[in-house]
Amino acid sequence: MGDAIDAMLRPGDALLVVDVQNDFCPGGRLPIPQGDRVIPVLNRALEAARARGLPVYASRDWHPAHHPSFAQQGGPWPPHCLQDTPGAAFHPDLNLPAECIIVTKGTRFDKDQYSAFDETGLAEELRRRGVQRLWIGGLAEDVCVEATALDAVGLGFGVALLPGGALPVTPEGGEQARARMARAGVVLHPG
Repeated sequence: MGDAIDAMLRPGDALLVVDVQNDFCPGGRLPIPQGDRVIPVLNRALEAARARGLPVYASRDWHPAHHPSFAQQGGPWPPHCLQDTPGAAFHPDLNLPAECIIVTKGTRFDKDQYSAFDETGLAEELRRRGVQRLWIGGLAEDVCVEATALDAVGLGFGVALLPGGALPVTPEGGEQARARMARAGVVLHPG
């Protein structure tokens, strides 16, 4: 995959790693089954992007206590990725480069923000840097990865999902998310 992604990267590309945080990996508060399996794939993509001098971004959920997505507030999820906790930290095996730009989301008290583009200014940042196409991977494929990819397409960016670089909450959810992303124009199997 490292050589394959390296061959596909070109000027105008950027890499966006979505929410590879401890709480979404095994042992976390809201673990994606085998979520840490994406880390070696993402690390190879991060190295390839860095070697080519392409911009690298990493989004993170950064929830305040009593966030509206939490079940106690009527949301669908258990508390997770609480600000300044070990669960909100990026997984220690993820090799984010020092120049990686962190995109913080999920901080609002009135709504959730699944997409890394939802009121973060990311689209403006990418345009300022001349990014035309995003390579996206991370967790969870059928929640935040999908929302981010669909928003990116809607904002006019080309989008490719990193092969093997995203995992869903459920297999069925992953199939449905991939179908929705493909219909929107996300490239699922670059080659």
